[in-house]
Amino acid sequence: MKTEYPVIKGEKVYLRPTVESDLVTFAEWESRPEVQAFFTMNYDRSLKDVASEVHGRAGDPGCADFTVCALEDDRLLGRVYISAINHHYDSMDISRIYIGDLSERGKGYGEDALRCALDLGFGRMGMERITLDYVNGNDSAHALYLKVGFRDEGRMRNAGKKNGGYVDLNLMSILRDEYAQNL
Repeated sequence: MKTEYPVIKGEKVYLRPTVESDLVTFAEWESRPEVQAFFTMNYDRSLKDVASEVHGRAGDPGCADFTVCALEDDRLLGRVYISAINHHYDSMDISRIYIGDLSERGKGYGEDALRCALDLGFGRMGMERITLDYVNGNDSAHALYLKVGFRDEGRMRNAGKKNGGYVDLNLMSILRDEYAQNL
């Protein structure tokens, strides 16, 4: 059975479960080079691809899609996709997190969205461990992840696929007690 998730409020943003009308905006963002550059998504990404992904996970209790919205005016800012939700091991993975519009970056929205995702995992779901990964060269994301308490675990060779080729991904994790120290 699919879990129903609440709205998670931060200081600048809130995360709400993704709805069908968000997919058009996701597809627009994910067709932009500045979003595609640091994700394992092909350059020819379309609305059909985004919809297929989201609809394909719709009944999977191990996945959750969220839309990042501005608290001040409800405008769509980004996306958070959580996967590998495992209640036996009390772990999950933040598989995709981004602010879609370049003009909205650097304003603290991404950090706040990440903190909301961590609040969901540790505070509401009782997780012990949360992981994420990033593509080589995404230094600003790496700095943000370190800032909120993630630790480097190592490089996963050929762990992602993009445009028909394999890419290495850098794995990071944060544990519940590390999260509590960074509140």
